[in-house]
Amino acid sequence: MSVERQAGLPQSLLLLLGSCLPVLGAVLLAPILPRMQEYFADTPGVAVLVPIALTLPALMIALLAPVAGIIADRLGRKPLLIGAMFLYTVCGVLPLWLESLQVIVISRAGIGVAEAAIMTCCTTMMGDYYSGARRERMFALQMVATSLSAAIFISVGGVLGEHGWRTPFALYGVGLVFLPLMLWLLWEPRVHVVTATTAVRRAFPWRPLAPLYALSFLAGLSLFIVPVQVGYLLNLLHVEGSQQIGMTMGASQFGVLVGALSFRLFRGVAAYRQVLLAFVAAGIGGGLLAVADSHGWVVIAVLINGLGIGLMMPTLLTWIMAQIDFQQRGRAAGGFTAMFFAGEFASPLVVLAITGGVSSALPAALGIVAAFQILVALACIRLRGRRAAFPASVAVDPER
Repeated sequence: MSVERQAGLPQSLLLLLGSCLPVLGAVLLAPILPRMQEYFADTPGVAVLVPIALTLPALMIALLAPVAGIIADRLGRKPLLIGAMFLYTVCGVLPLWLESLQVIVISRAGIGVAEAAIMTCCTTMMGDYYSGARRERMFALQMVATSLSAAIFISVGGVLGEHGWRTPFALYGVGLVFLPLMLWLLWEPRVHVVTATTAVRRAFPWRPLAPLYALSFLAGLSLFIVPVQVGYLLNLLHVEGSQQIGMTMGASQFGVLVGALSFRLFRGVAAYRQVLLAFVAAGIGGGLLAVADSHGWVVIAVLINGLGIGLMMPTLLTWIMAQIDFQQRGRAAGGFTAMFFAGEFASPLVVLAITGGVSSALPAALGIVAAFQILVALACIRLRGRRAAFPASVAVDPER
């Protein structure tokens, strides 16, 4: 490993903050959707187009992150990241002036394309710049940062939305801050061939990664259960105060943060056991949520659920990165990003399919999801033979 240039605090902050930008696309519009729908009331299909404007970026990430991973492996991480940041900024601020809802939806698709590349490149470069305990710490902090940013962006979007539905889109101008900093502080990593055996490119290890990608999808699905469904559940319990609902969301986010930070405490514990524990905690929390008959029990339930959710992402990401070498790291990160965001996109659809649109069936649906999470935890025992294995013949020089 070359020691000529090593990643420090500036690079860590840039990559962590860059990982938060796709979260901005997912939650920024949530508080202003009613105002958008009212403004475009005369537009045909407004009832469908406005919600699509919110969810389309997540769908684009799920579809295009693997493509971004392939491009990152072949053409380089930094060029793709810089180009994606430029696209993110342009498409992000366009709705400040656009008067066509259809064109706004197209700009939101552009945001999703950019976010797919940004998330994939930031995750890949974390794997490139760091190794061992530092890499594990960065992946855990990535979960912490994205969770915190979700709560912050929802609040900021709501405050800015008070000044008009267009105002929150100005936040996408933050890309103008990130672009020069990324150009200045980040560099393109390169691989050194240490032995002749690396001359032959390894086939991408789809077989060992397939179950980990499936678990990543379920982690994304699990992550969105509480943010999307808990408000409806509290309404069934006749809890409608915004302060109480906010307290519940805060308890969930706190659980996610603690779960992500606890990842380092489990270092040395087999990865399959960590994932098993994560899904058990999520399932127990979800089960308590299904039978909760008071606001207090809901808070306890989402806290336990959040502990499991927070542990899932860094464990799975570290496990995936341990299975591949430098030339495949972009594709591996793209696959994880795609499956995780696909799970987020599918989460409300899965619950809707179970409830059939009947709100009173929500507790039963949450119970079914919780039972499935426990079954997934038990299935993780079958993965105990899959150990992390770094290719010994490949070294990474963090500077080109």
